[in-house]
Amino acid sequence: MTILKLGPLADDKPVKLTIELPAAVHRDLAVYAEILTRETGQPVEEPAKLIAPMVERFMATDRGFAKARKALRERQSAPTSGASNSS
Repeated sequence: MTILKLGPLADDKPVKLTIELPAAVHRDLAVYAEILTRETGQPVEEPAKLIAPMVERFMATDRGFAKARKALRERQSAPTSGASNSS
């Protein structure tokens, strides 16, 4: 059995994006969809549906991104200094 990073796809309301992929990436995406269908038993009718979970998985496992996102959130939630609160 092949161990893939993706499991069954969640049914979620999407935000539409238009992207262009190199032909080789599209071919590999179609092959990935075929393998995922065999492994999970859940048909992947459109290989493009794999892109969002792949990007999500990529970002979830990117430690540099997680660290930078945390720092950004902390900066955004920190009170601004230098603001006076006199009435």
